Amino acid sequence: MTVVMMVMGAQCAAAQTVALKTNALYWATTTPNIGAEVRLAPRWTIGLTAGYNPFTYSDNTKLKHVLVEPEARYWLCSTYAGHFVGANLIYSHYNAGNISLPFGVFPELDDHRFQGDIGAVGLLYGYSWMLSPRWSLEAVVGLGVGVTHYKKYMCEVCGSQVDEDTRWLFMPTKLALSVVYYLK
Repeated sequence: MTVVMMVMGAQCAAAQTVALKTNALYWATTTPNIGAEVRLAPRWTIGLTAGYNPFTYSDNTKLKHVLVEPEARYWLCSTYAGHFVGANLIYSHYNAGNISLPFGVFPELDDHRFQGDIGAVGLLYGYSWMLSPRWSLEAVVGLGVGVTHYKKYMCEVCGSQVDEDTRWLFMPTKLALSVVYYLK
């Protein structure tokens, strides 16, 4: 039975359109990333994005993390073109500190290092501009709620732990400006 389901799934998948993408805003934070999206129905797609930042900079500045983000989208006109709405999930393991973020966001990152895990669920809105039959640009914003469990350390290398906590957050779950390539 499992073999039959796998063969049927392979035949269905062959008829799907697949999009490969990368988020330029993740690259701006030195986070290599890749995503794939598959059309399930005339207006529905599902996708998975992954990112990994292994870098530590001078003065122990870091935004290290592993990110996995599945999502589902409903396209208002046709798949991969125009407006869409959707939902996403996020899981990330992170180790960040000695960073000054704009607009006073997370001011404690200036003087402390945080290491932990975060999970979130959010709603998305986006728009895709077709550039050619194989290329497009896509902008996406998502908001939702997340929970993080972390340990807080002094910022110096191997600094002592000063706190441990679990927090619920209203947060952005996605901010993307992606370059998309379509495999047909």
